[in-house]
Amino acid sequence: MIVRLLSCAITAGFIGWAGAGAAADFRSVTGNAAVLYDAPSAKSKKLYVVSQGYPFEVVVLVEGWSKVRDANGDLTWIESKQLSDRRTVLVNVPLAQVREAADDNSRVLFQAQQNVLLDLVEVAGGWLRVRHRDGQSGFIKIAQAWGA
Repeated sequence: MIVRLLSCAITAGFIGWAGAGAAADFRSVTGNAAVLYDAPSAKSKKLYVVSQGYPFEVVVLVEGWSKVRDANGDLTWIESKQLSDRRTVLVNVPLAQVREAADDNSRVLFQAQQNVLLDLVEVAGGWLRVRHRDGQSGFIKIAQAWGA
């Protein structure tokens, strides 16, 4: 009986620990561009280059390298020093309406086309407060962007 209770407690603790780490860790590319590789080594195959600000979800950290997931769900490797804590999102719909407030009935301030990068200011429920590089800011639905 004691062994069974201990086993349940360990399992419950593991599930709780795994759930606590479930929050996504998003980072963006720093510098002008970054090379993505198929393995955690500069000697491995170079896959492609991304521009500054592109958001990635960090999946694994290994000795100066980060395994990352992009907006398409592809997994690649990038040198960790190429990532910053700056948060950006990528518009993932043909045309996102950026609104004055986090409300469907709020006035549309501007529209952002698919694949436009926006700085993430804050997450507000099902909405994101974002800022365009020209300084305009407003709210888009969380489903209209990747990287939050």
